[in-house]
Amino acid sequence: MENLFEGGRKLPLVEDFYSVQGEGYHTGKAAYFIRLGGCDIGCSWCDAKFTWNRLLHPLVNTDDIIIKALSFPAGSVVVTGGEPSGYPLDYLCNKLKKYSLETFLETSGSGQLTGEWDWICLSPKREIPPRNEIFRIADELKVIVCDSSDFDWAEKNAEMVNDSCKLYLQPEWSRYEKVISSVVDYVKENPVWSISLQAHKFMHIP
Repeated sequence: MENLFEGGRKLPLVEDFYSVQGEGYHTGKAAYFIRLGGCDIGCSWCDAKFTWNRLLHPLVNTDDIIIKALSFPAGSVVVTGGEPSGYPLDYLCNKLKKYSLETFLETSGSGQLTGEWDWICLSPKREIPPRNEIFRIADELKVIVCDSSDFDWAEKNAEMVNDSCKLYLQPEWSRYEKVISSVVDYVKENPVWSISLQAHKFMHIP
């Protein structure tokens, strides 16, 4: 796998774009997004199913991705997917850090973590739970809520993160109207949690 990606000098790029963070702790902040292809989790509600098959997305020179990121004024880069963990991301992160860019990762934690990250958002999935080592370094835990059983899943994962990790419950977009009231009630009863909304969808931006 390492040879296929030339030590991280090539990555399966789905898209990269400049936008505003729409979820979690950094909602509303400008950032450059790098979306990598490939995911074997297969959440039924996933809003990025077009990313799942890595082979549909060409390997792109990482240096070209970095050059594009540097052409925008945001001081941070968000690497997302698909599922970016498991790819060799040290090369990407080292180059971005060289230019003093902050590096943010959005991951389910299902793969081996590489790279140097200023912020890790862990969004655990039942189908393939996170690797144990990522819990202690996650800055943010974001659990998607589809139904009431997800509150127990959220608490199970919250027991494993470090004390400074921010805790978020996020209504699944297609079930927003059905679950938002229960999410609000849960947070009111358990104020250690906060609510994350997919603000970019309300704003109709990427």
